[in-house]
Amino acid sequence: MTKFLCIDTSAGSAVALVEDGEVLARDYSADPRAHAEHLAGMIRKVCGVNDNGPLLGRFNVVVVGRGPAPYTGLRAGLITARVLAKATGAALYGLSSLEILGRSALGHVSSGEVMACSDARRKEVYAAHLTAVGEDDIRLLGDYLVAPATEVAAVAEEAGVPAAGPGADLYAEAFSHRLGEVQLDVAAAARIVSARLVANPELELGTEPLYLRRPDVHMPKAGQK
Repeated sequence: MTKFLCIDTSAGSAVALVEDGEVLARDYSADPRAHAEHLAGMIRKVCGVNDNGPLLGRFNVVVVGRGPAPYTGLRAGLITARVLAKATGAALYGLSSLEILGRSALGHVSSGEVMACSDARRKEVYAAHLTAVGEDDIRLLGDYLVAPATEVAAVAEEAGVPAAGPGADLYAEAFSHRLGEVQLDVAAAARIVSARLVANPELELGTEPLYLRRPDVHMPKAGQK
């Protein structure tokens, strides 16, 4: 049996324990500035382990969101995931947090495509145009974006896809086609990795942090292919 410990700290702290597609336990803290303080206790809680109990054997795969997100919070999740994987011998995989958000949103759309949006601060959003691959996986179309909400909304409208996620909710007035109140479900990370492992048992998914900031990332203009 494969048991996944899923972690994401791109916005607050989210943890879930998933076995064979069933969410055994989950926990979430919306506090965006106290990831390190909350995360260890949350992991022990979902694993059913007290402060002094061992985590060895509670999971055999760790999946962590690698952003995009602010540096401090993202680092807390990535370091925790790496340490846990090394200490327990669990396999370690990283996913874009926008992939996880997009997979969470796809259950609410019939088209199979979505523009996943998270808050990038500075009046900008991180975004990714994503398409479903089967019932569990997801694929990026184009590049990851960081830009004002109005620019991302123009790209989404040109592509004919709905926007979803906290970034779209925060700037709701910019998006003419927006799914209501879709949050990142960290347990969706287990679905994505499970599907990819079936397709490729030798799969490697690194845990390098994904930071997006202009001028390193450039927005395509609406209509540009």
